[in-house]
Amino acid sequence: MFLEHGRVLAFAHRGGAYHPEIEGLENTLAAFRHAAALGYDYLETDVHVTRDGVLLAFHDEVLDRVTDRGGAIGDLDLAEIREARIGGREQVPTLAELVDAFPEARFNIDLKSERAVDALADFIAARGLWDRVLVGAFSPGRIRRFRQLTGARVPTAAHPLEILAYRLLPSARLAERLAGADFEAFQVPHRRGRLRVVTRGFVRRAHAAGLHVHVWTIDDPAEMEELLDRGVDGLFTDRTDLLKGVLVARGLWQ
Repeated sequence: MFLEHGRVLAFAHRGGAYHPEIEGLENTLAAFRHAAALGYDYLETDVHVTRDGVLLAFHDEVLDRVTDRGGAIGDLDLAEIREARIGGREQVPTLAELVDAFPEARFNIDLKSERAVDALADFIAARGLWDRVLVGAFSPGRIRRFRQLTGARVPTAAHPLEILAYRLLPSARLAERLAGADFEAFQVPHRRGRLRVVTRGFVRRAHAAGLHVHVWTIDDPAEMEELLDRGVDGLFTDRTDLLKGVLVARGLWQ
């Protein structure tokens, strides 16, 4: 199973994007190898689809921010994207390359485009990855379609409207009645503007419904400690070294 109860899940966000040893190499095989060498077995990535239908492990819609090339992922073929380099040396990996490189890892995947929905559902089915992935999206329509395509065989994270129900309503029973039960985890920021999302009440309601709470993206050890004291089930981090240190000190690193 993807979700392990009784264990704090440590997610290497884009491979640990701001670890000093790999900064500038987010979402590359080098970054994920670095995280795996530290002991991370939960890896977070994002997916887009190239013009010729290949799923890429890449966050942005365009190459411009992190590579030496430009252009939108959806307007380029894989062969063109292969010419780009992240950090001057690393290629943009396909999702297949990432999954094949880490056969023991589990992958938290964020759907970043409409075309990625069908492509990811087909990819998971073709490889039988039902228990090795958890999929989320900011778009309610996108995640609903993914759930339909996969027949609820793949665990998913709540979309923003489902999150709001559990955050604002007074009980888990009422929230479940309104939001349904089509997801296994909340993957949320600690705060959104002035609103604290991850309160003790929110965590309590989630746990009462048998749901996980995972918080992104936490790079400050004091904030990690605060959230762990609040009972969260997982933390995403760009500073894989710091999160590991906090969990080791608390006897929670596995």
